Amino acid sequence: MPDSLGCRAYFDWGQGMDRSEFDRVGAIVGDLEEITDDISDVKVWDIPALFIFACLFAIVALQFFTRYVLNDSLGWTEEIARYFLIMLGFVGGVTCVRRGSHIFLEFAYRYFPQTLLKPISGFVDLLSTAFWGYAGILAIELAQKTRSNMVSIDLPKSVLYYVVSVACFCAAAVALWHLIVTLRKSPEQIIQEKRDLSTTGV
Repeated sequence: MPDSLGCRAYFDWGQGMDRSEFDRVGAIVGDLEEITDDISDVKVWDIPALFIFACLFAIVALQFFTRYVLNDSLGWTEEIARYFLIMLGFVGGVTCVRRGSHIFLEFAYRYFPQTLLKPISGFVDLLSTAFWGYAGILAIELAQKTRSNMVSIDLPKSVLYYVVSVACFCAAAVALWHLIVTLRKSPEQIIQEKRDLSTTGV
């Protein structure tokens, strides 16, 4: 249950609930407080993704307000929100690579012999580096072949793909850095790191 003073209104509001529903909502609020309290892991690499997310949130909120409150939706919000969502997916991918929070097969790090763990982890990092690098090249090729402009604003669509390519190359650089760090670690350190990721998710 949340114990901060700012939640007094929450308790007053919950007087009309039954006990099980009240406990469930309290657990959700407590989890949210636990999640948002610690921002020590936010790095410079994460700022672009946070900025894009803030812009996307503002655009979607504006779209919701104009459509359902004013009953006069702004036409450009849907298209621009779609482009921001694409950018968020790839720019946010840099953060996921940095934190190592992409999904992985946990059983390999639990049941494989320790002598294989370092080569496997290094190969995964190498594969990730190659994937992101190749994705960046494909994004540049797509940008060069795109000749049309956006419908809502007078900007070429290729701008979007160039942003995606930069994000992919940044992710490749981070994955390469992870590979170098992995090669310097012992198998025991790799196992502990993967177990920490599987239990905490960060």
